[in-house]
Amino acid sequence: MKRSYIFSTALLLNTFVANAQDPDLTYTVSEFTTELSSPWGLAFLPDGKSLVTQRAGELMLLAEDGKKIGPVTGLPSVKAVGQGGMLGIALHPDFAQNKQVYVCVNVAGEGGAGSEVHRGVLQGQQLVDVKEVFVAKPKVDTGYHFGCRISFDNNKLMYISLGDRGVGKEQAQDPTVHFGKVIRVNADGSIPDDNPFVGKSGANDVFTYGHRNVQGMTKHPQTGEIWTHEHGPRGGDEINILSSGDNYGWPKITYGINYDGSTITNETKMEGMRQPLTYWDPSIAPSGMTFYTGDAFADWKGDLFVGSLKFRHLRRIELDENNTVVAQHELLKDRNERIRDVVQGPDGNLYVLIDNVKGKILKIAPAK
Repeated sequence: MKRSYIFSTALLLNTFVANAQDPDLTYTVSEFTTELSSPWGLAFLPDGKSLVTQRAGELMLLAEDGKKIGPVTGLPSVKAVGQGGMLGIALHPDFAQNKQVYVCVNVAGEGGAGSEVHRGVLQGQQLVDVKEVFVAKPKVDTGYHFGCRISFDNNKLMYISLGDRGVGKEQAQDPTVHFGKVIRVNADGSIPDDNPFVGKSGANDVFTYGHRNVQGMTKHPQTGEIWTHEHGPRGGDEINILSSGDNYGWPKITYGINYDGSTITNETKMEGMRQPLTYWDPSIAPSGMTFYTGDAFADWKGDLFVGSLKFRHLRRIELDENNTVVAQHELLKDRNERIRDVVQGPDGNLYVLIDNVKGKILKIAPAK
């Protein structure tokens, strides 16, 4: 169907209403906030305010209406290089009581820089009692594949995604190092007793391995499982459901090839390695990920939303009761903007981070 747009009179809000004949287009889009510098992660507070990370190293506090209140201080100095900087953010599941905020940042040290997760207590525009709860080792001198998303499960355990950093990609297959892993720790950084490699030949904090660059992570609203997506090379982006101790294959198996067209491996399946729930070839360069659970869009309930950096759209993925992908839809494509993250707000609307040096957050709400 040809997409036609009916522009509203609220031009100052950059709002449009899509053709109601197309169920994917019955929404309005407005600019929630603008003039951000490469926004990367977003977390809504119980009072309607929100925190947004900016890759260059600033954590910004926004009012309920999206207006900037100002930067939040207290985190360590961030090394913004290549794809690294101030990236993922999450609130403790008990934030309403403890006010704890977790931020994944690229911090310099011996050998280069690497992802670290720091926890602080939010007091106004300051994080106090800031503590380092995780450090990826070793630090290396590259600007690639940081991962750096954070999620909590139903048991309040914290998951941290780590990319292969573009060096020694075979190390993604080595559970004793942090490259190409998803980490699971307690909220204070200590190790859960039932982590898969505790007392075995692996790092005690590693939960899964064989990842390339996980830049989307979220909890399934019914099962409580942690879902991820990761960048493939040229092709082979994946969605995976994490299972303790499992190997997700990179670089032994992949549906992608090198950027120069050469072969990485001829194998797409191998015994002992998990297959993705689905994959994209050509690559869409996914970033950000959330299940829709609100009431604002009844037809979207249970759908998975993923941003596309490469093709510049928000992808709505319909799943059946067996978590099989049954349909995919492209939203916001006509805006031609790189989508870094997508988050459901407390109002049931979707908020989409646009990755640009003059970045912004878009609000998707039902058409009236």
